[in-house]
Amino acid sequence: MAGPAKARQRPGLQGPYPSVSFSILKSLHASTYSIHVAAIIRMLSPRLVRSHHWFPTMAARGACAVLVLIFLLFVLISHTSNKSISSDSVVETRERMSNGLDEEGQGDAPVETNKNAGISDDTVSSLLERIKVLEDELSSMRTRMDDAENREGNNGIPDEMAVPLPTTKSFPSVRYRNEETRKRVLITGGAGFVGSHLVDKLMLDGHEIIALDNYFTGRKKNIEHWIGHPNFEMVHHDVVNPYFVEVDQIYHLASPASPPHYMYNPVKTIKTNTLGTINMLGLAKRVKATVLLASTSEVYGDPEVHPQPETYWGHVNTIGPRACYDEGKRVAESLMVAYNKQENVKIRIARIFNTFGPRMHMNDGRVVSNFIIQALQDKPITIYGNGTQTRSFQYVTDLVDGLIALMNSNYSLPVNIGNPEEHTIGEFATIIRDLVPGSTSEIVNQESQQDDPQQRRPDIRRAAEQIQWRPQVLMKDGLLKTIEYFRAEIDRNKRGGKPPPEPVRHGGLESRR
Repeated sequence: MAGPAKARQRPGLQGPYPSVSFSILKSLHASTYSIHVAAIIRMLSPRLVRSHHWFPTMAARGACAVLVLIFLLFVLISHTSNKSISSDSVVETRERMSNGLDEEGQGDAPVETNKNAGISDDTVSSLLERIKVLEDELSSMRTRMDDAENREGNNGIPDEMAVPLPTTKSFPSVRYRNEETRKRVLITGGAGFVGSHLVDKLMLDGHEIIALDNYFTGRKKNIEHWIGHPNFEMVHHDVVNPYFVEVDQIYHLASPASPPHYMYNPVKTIKTNTLGTINMLGLAKRVKATVLLASTSEVYGDPEVHPQPETYWGHVNTIGPRACYDEGKRVAESLMVAYNKQENVKIRIARIFNTFGPRMHMNDGRVVSNFIIQALQDKPITIYGNGTQTRSFQYVTDLVDGLIALMNSNYSLPVNIGNPEEHTIGEFATIIRDLVPGSTSEIVNQESQQDDPQQRRPDIRRAAEQIQWRPQVLMKDGLLKTIEYFRAEIDRNKRGGKPPPEPVRHGGLESRR
């Protein structure tokens, strides 16, 4: 009877796995049934052996009946205990699972379908609905994050105004050159008016270009169409400081060239034309490169000889407002000749006359830009002086062709690069006004400027003989292209909210170059 008593104590067992305890109890009860049956057989077996009968006497029958009754009573009690264990186990399992879900608050755990777990269909449905709500909230958060990233990428610009960034960039088609014919060329002032056109010409011809500029008057916009090309490199650098690179040719164009710019910082202008030239000549000496200096017709000053040949020494005021530029270029020419004689550096000297064309700075104070801006805006065209002073204007592509021809020649003396077509300032103002359709600008005269040259016309016989160069573009054709460029620039400034440009008069002096 000790077996059933121990069995009744099993429902009090505690553990994390009630279903396992329930299985162990069932096996224990089954073994108890087997023990009782075996005991009855052992009690009956001696009598069966002695009497050889299944039902010997009445006493024996009574004893068997009592034993059977006790056995049936035990079986009934054990069955009732098994039901209690099963019920308690299921209740405990349900309580544990319910408490676990409440504490974790997670709907991501997989739902077991074990019938002993006791999770109802309502609980499963509630968990699925909760998962659906969380997924919707996550999707909404991702959408808001994407919108915020797009707004930050556009710097606060509305989507309808934002311009998509190009994924690829195409370049103009360039000529193929092998290693023997392809040159590596350094251009100082490469982002400026003349320098950027020179970059275009040499790039299209298949050479490797390094454009050096400190962006004082140059603009990256002038050469941005080449940025990223394998043959092109843009370097932000000031030629007053040394620069080291392996090149075959050096075009030294770096220097402000209009009075408002070169008189803004006269000392800097002198340093650029002296120290900058020394640095470029030193580089040419080290790498055995040919160096070309972009000099100027200003070395002739207010000339007493007309037209001006390269043999004319000039008539210059060494302490006047233009002296920082005029004398800076004269010293630069002297340095070029000195390095040629002393260090055997191969040199080229180009004396550039008045040049115009697209990419001119709108506020550079040159006569061409001033007159075109005034005519486009129907403002009075101002002439400083009586308008009888003469100028010769060449288009920028002619200048670039002359510079390249001079560089590839074998001539070391100065060469005039300009257009001998000569006009008075008064005539030039009338020509520009007539080329601007519908312009009603009137021409007005104001006080003349100090050291303003009265005549300027190049003698280009040396250029024709030594480098076989002559200008090809008629002045009026070049002016039409330049007028369209300035018209587009003015419209662009208006769209950007910038005020319209005004003619520049700096320090009581307007440029005539």
